[in-house]
Amino acid sequence: MSQYDYDLLVIGAGSGGVRASRMAAQMGQRVAVAEDRYLGGTCVNVGCVPKKLLVYGAHFSETLHMAPGYGWHPGAVRFNWRELRDNKDREIERLNGIYAKLLDNAGVTLLNGRASLVDAHTVSIAGKRYTAERILLAVGGWPWVPEFPGREHVITSNEAFYLDELPKRIVVVGGGYIALEFAGIFNGLGVETHLVYRGPMFLRGFDQDVREAVLEEMREKGIHLHFNTDIAQVIKHDKGLRASTQDGREFEVGQVMYATGRRPKLDGLGLENTRVQVNDRGAVVVDERFQTAEPSIYALGDMVGHAELTPVALAQAMSLVRNLYGEGEAPPLDYQRIPTAVFTQPPIATIGLTEAEAREQCEAVEVYKTRFRPMQYSLTDIPERTLMKLVVDKATDKVVGCHMVGPEAGEIIQGLAVAMTAGATKADFDRTLGIHPTAAEEFVTLREPVPE
Repeated sequence: MSQYDYDLLVIGAGSGGVRASRMAAQMGQRVAVAEDRYLGGTCVNVGCVPKKLLVYGAHFSETLHMAPGYGWHPGAVRFNWRELRDNKDREIERLNGIYAKLLDNAGVTLLNGRASLVDAHTVSIAGKRYTAERILLAVGGWPWVPEFPGREHVITSNEAFYLDELPKRIVVVGGGYIALEFAGIFNGLGVETHLVYRGPMFLRGFDQDVREAVLEEMREKGIHLHFNTDIAQVIKHDKGLRASTQDGREFEVGQVMYATGRRPKLDGLGLENTRVQVNDRGAVVVDERFQTAEPSIYALGDMVGHAELTPVALAQAMSLVRNLYGEGEAPPLDYQRIPTAVFTQPPIATIGLTEAEAREQCEAVEVYKTRFRPMQYSLTDIPERTLMKLVVDKATDKVVGCHMVGPEAGEIIQGLAVAMTAGATKADFDRTLGIHPTAAEEFVTLREPVPE
């Protein structure tokens, strides 16, 4: 009989925590998972799932605008924010229920409450202590807002999903993908939207052509972009909020939303009672097997500082459980070729190296790219243009970067990610027949590299 209550106790029922719990239980381990908020974590509740539902909702304004070009003439159109919000909430509640059934069917014990580490093998939850041979930390991240006068008046993405009323005007602060996605959502829902970013250009780390294409399309869609400045203060008054920037501009708005980054949710976790280490970015330090400096404690997902994406957390969970309870050793995860989508309007999708990264890492590079107006807009006055780009290592002919801005970018790049993971060369792309007429066929008909 084990001296512990559980073989594995997981703190956090997000994507990674649930996957690890279920897999370990199915391998015969006694597993419990502790959660103090909602099942499914950030992605299901205040992240990718509800966000994409709102993106769908925001895109209807453009779809309705396109309709007359195809002979459809809608009557009086009205938008009801509360209907969209409440329908989204019902879908999230349905998914919460699915996660609960998955855990129950796998034989995982759900412990409701905020968990805190007492020592290397003990966790306190709602005043009761539980012991485990191993503990897995999977608490995810939380929006971070810097200190400034009026900070208490702003919202983050967490609150944006649950607004009682949609503001007429909003300032979104930040230059990462969450800021851009919400700027597109609010703009598409008819809100006068201002994006404020302290740097000279948003989407740092993305390919430069991608950044410039998104910049052009956001401006074309009416989003007001303000670079090289930051919010100095926010003042609340009877009619809303006054946001002042460091360079003297003022915005009278209904809401100010901060999307300035996320940090691991470590408050109250009790790390100080263990040997678990945290780096200068606030992430828990782990090795390739997700083990912390405390041998019995592991961590994965957003809190360990790798790519903060749901599929990454799922892959980490599967690798961890296979190493702990499976036969043989799972190979280390490859973080170099992670396909990524940003649900701006139009969306972005990318995998592999940017052109700049490729030029640093490869002796010689060939770049193939095209920009064109998607066929679906040909009968409308919408000027949006798609960008497609391939980056090729000239020495090996391997495609090392694939980037797209345009409708269904995520769906298209997912397929190309399989090819790149398999080591596809430009010659492989060239001998692949396209599906006509589609946008995706452009990726296999790019013949001439961009002149140096």
